[in-house]
Amino acid sequence: MLFVLKAVLSGVLIALVAGVSRRYPGAGALIASLPLISVLGMVWLWVEKPDRQLMETHVGATFWYILPSLPMFLLIPLCLRHGMNFWLALACGCLLTVVLYVLLATLGARWGLKR
Repeated sequence: MLFVLKAVLSGVLIALVAGVSRRYPGAGALIASLPLISVLGMVWLWVEKPDRQLMETHVGATFWYILPSLPMFLLIPLCLRHGMNFWLALACGCLLTVVLYVLLATLGARWGLKR
C-alpha cells in the first residue's frame, strides 16, 4: 500500500509541474526546481528504514549527483535557441548528463565519494 501511495503522490507532482508549466512556464520551472522528489525520497526512506548513517550517505550522494545534471538545463535551451529539434536537444542534454555522471562516479571513487 505504501508503494501505491508513493507512486500516486510522485505522479501527482509530475502532473502538477506539467499542468502549471503549460500556462505559466516560469512557475512550472520553479516547482520543478524544488527538490520535491529528493525530499519525498528522503521521507520514504526514513519511514521505511530510519537509519541516520543511511540517510547521511543518501543525502550526501544526492548532492553530488545533482551537480552533473545541471549543465543539461543550459545545453537544451542553447540547442533549441540555435534551431535544433526538441527531441535531439533533449537527447544531447541527457547524453551530456550521462557522460558527466560517469565522470563524477569515476573521479568520485578516487576522491572517496560514497555511492
